Amino acid sequence: MDANTRTVPSDSSHQLRHMVDEIDTYLRSAADSGDQKFNAVRDRLAQQVQEMRSQLDQLNQATLERVKRAAQQADQSVQSHPYAAMGVAAATGLLIGFLASRR
Repeated sequence: MDANTRTVPSDSSHQLRHMVDEIDTYLRSAADSGDQKFNAVRDRLAQQVQEMRSQLDQLNQATLERVKRAAQQADQSVQSHPYAAMGVAAATGLLIGFLASRR
């Protein structure tokens, strides 16, 4: 089941990751500035970027765990009630076929 349980990070997660990477790139490119106030702000921003990355990783891990749990529960439910699962699948297929034929 683990081989079939793959998750694709959401677009917002990709966008946040991209934003954090861009901020990190800007911070690295500004590393040669000699202004002390700027250096202090840059250091605080670098720390916040690191914290954001950590939080994103934790969020992705928590989401992955939830998806795995949901898949396991669905698998157990289907194994416990196979005929009900086939009925639901058949009804869903009929509904989709009916809606698709109306177009």
